[in-house]
Amino acid sequence: MKHIVLLGAGRSSSVLLEYFKEHAVAQQWKITVADLSLELAKDIVQCHSSFRFIDLNDNFNAKEELVRMADVVISMLPANCHLEIAQLCLKHKKNLVTASYVSPEMKSMDEEVKAAGLVFMNEAGLDPGLDHMSAMKIIDELRAHGAIIHGFESFCGGLIAPESDSNPWRYKFTWNPRNVVVAGQGGAAKFLQEGSFKYIPYHKLFRRTEVIDIEGYGKFEGYANRDSLKYIDIYGLHGIKTIFRGTLRRLGFCRAWDLFVQLGMTDDSYQITDSDKMTHRQFINLFLAYNKHDSVELKLKYYLKLEQDDVDIWEKLEYTGIFSNERITLKNASPAQILQHILEKKWQLNPNDKDMIILFHRFNYKINNEMKELHSYLVVEGDDGHKTAMAKTVGLPVAIVAKMLLNGDIKNRGVLVPVAKEVYAPILMELKKYGIHFIDKQII
Repeated sequence: MKHIVLLGAGRSSSVLLEYFKEHAVAQQWKITVADLSLELAKDIVQCHSSFRFIDLNDNFNAKEELVRMADVVISMLPANCHLEIAQLCLKHKKNLVTASYVSPEMKSMDEEVKAAGLVFMNEAGLDPGLDHMSAMKIIDELRAHGAIIHGFESFCGGLIAPESDSNPWRYKFTWNPRNVVVAGQGGAAKFLQEGSFKYIPYHKLFRRTEVIDIEGYGKFEGYANRDSLKYIDIYGLHGIKTIFRGTLRRLGFCRAWDLFVQLGMTDDSYQITDSDKMTHRQFINLFLAYNKHDSVELKLKYYLKLEQDDVDIWEKLEYTGIFSNERITLKNASPAQILQHILEKKWQLNPNDKDMIILFHRFNYKINNEMKELHSYLVVEGDDGHKTAMAKTVGLPVAIVAKMLLNGDIKNRGVLVPVAKEVYAPILMELKKYGIHFIDKQII
């Protein structure tokens, strides 16, 4: 029997658990699931004999023992917990899989992990994850045919499916709400365009967007991710003229979100005293100039230079409930925390809602002295509020990586991301069985 230890069993783990349930008997797996909340996991697994559950509320110090008894450890815990788990895996010589970005601290463990003959596979989910795998598949194919890649652009979005698109923002939280609210902070977005370095400061990020048209799904807008330049090394694209990675939203979202940025409502660097005694309306008023005669709505329109007939923007703002007299229940919270608290009331997925993942790549390359353009895109819709597109596209790749490690199918060692063909090829092939496949279109 091979033993898988899954640390963290939130919404993104639902399809991963179903995969393990489907394959456990044939593969002779024993699976231990540990988390602070196990209701969802138990509901998915039911009484399957291959599974056991550990409540970390009662056994918070049990993590080392769980790692020690594992053959492979999967950490679906918050990203700031991965280093502790990685150190335990190194100590007890266990392979590790995460869906999170490689932190500098994790990267620094590479030589030790190699020396121990281990694999710490990070960035094995959707973005990061499937974005790497699908991009490298085409990059490797183009190179094999003698192409020189001049430009690479990539966009990914966790969105709402058309049939569940029921609010003016055309958006609901399908992933960690905090990451949505603070997206883009921590430095200027940087990328390469036609050989020139470009930078977009945070306060301009949501007004510098690119329109992407996905066949059958319409137009979307993409804003720049924080650092596109690091992918030159990751993908081996040295000498490339354009590299840009971004996040997708429906048209009109970014312009409206930019209003919150300009007001300062996405700031997470300070706390507001007695925020729990305020209403939504009073919170908004904190960021506006004092005028005892004008309403909050009028002051906001004046400050943000909104036209009286800007119906689309105003409908979005009113929908959020920011002008209501509903009380904020968060004590001494940051503006970003309060904004998240307000939006979560409006942007939560309903039980029957379906989310949607879109991942889009554009390649510009030269072959036989001709310039060519290739588009590759993936669209995945969720089945319901539990078996979401996000859970599919994060959980399935992570589960398949774990299976590959147990079967000895990954030969490289160290702190890795899934850019090698030995990793991405079998994962992309197996994902097709679950309806997750890319459509490639030659444009020029």
